[in-house]
Amino acid sequence: KMAGSSTPWVGSAYLFLQSTCKTIVLPSLYESSQKKPGVFKALKLALADSTGSVNGVDMLKVHCSHPHLIIQLKFCKQENCRRFLQSYREGRLQESLQNHLQLSLAMTTVPLEMELKAGKEHLDSMLKDEDHCLECIYREKPDRLRDEEITELEEYFKSLIVHQSINNNVAVKDSVSLNSPSLPHPSQGNSHSPQATFTFQGQQFANRMLTTDDHQKFAKLVSKKWKQVGRSLQKSCRALRDPVIDNLALEYDREGLYEQAYQMLLRFIQSEGKKATIVRLIVALEENGLISLAEELLGLHSNEDCS
Repeated sequence: KMAGSSTPWVGSAYLFLQSTCKTIVLPSLYESSQKKPGVFKALKLALADSTGSVNGVDMLKVHCSHPHLIIQLKFCKQENCRRFLQSYREGRLQESLQNHLQLSLAMTTVPLEMELKAGKEHLDSMLKDEDHCLECIYREKPDRLRDEEITELEEYFKSLIVHQSINNNVAVKDSVSLNSPSLPHPSQGNSHSPQATFTFQGQQFANRMLTTDDHQKFAKLVSKKWKQVGRSLQKSCRALRDPVIDNLALEYDREGLYEQAYQMLLRFIQSEGKKATIVRLIVALEENGLISLAEELLGLHSNEDCS
């Protein structure tokens, strides 16, 4: 008892996921900046279901290794790990994850195959011997801290819960606030729950996520000022810290300004996921005097000049 209380129980395992449907490729969905938050949310909720607590198991990293999505898990309590193993063995984790993915990604069905490993041990073949599985997981200590991307997704997930809990009744105040979750809510009769909006030149615009069209227009029209825009975006985006912007300039020097600007905004979109919204880019453009480009992205340009 003394030894157990003085040394916390910590173990690690890898959960391998693969869709059995050829048209659903989990690594590709996770690599998509638009789909990533939905996949992460489904993983988070299913793992919470398996242990009975949001903090029952920690995700340290999600690896994309086609066709598998591999989740590195960390357990801090033996009872949580035991609950997880029971849920996994009885197929409840699989069912829960399929349901959450189906909801988060608005798909009809997401059939899954799962595999659980701890070090070199394949735990699926020894699930009936729960104590041995626990021993294998306990032997494998986590070899890393939580990945920075996971930390950001965790923060997003928490703010989403807060956002849902206030039922979207509070107006979104700042430019980095999240949109209403894109999950279907058939139970809600209110079809026009407020989305986040912002004002530009006296007009209201929906704070939507950046599109491929926005991305291409920006890269085409921003010219030499892409670096300044990147530095404005870096104030709220870790992925664009100073060396990154300078490295992009060197790396894509031969390809020219379009590719440099394209790659910079791609970093922003990939790292921010659903938080890569149009208002953040518009604010950055305004800060650098690129009003004409902001108007172009918002569809305000006509043949006549507005004074």
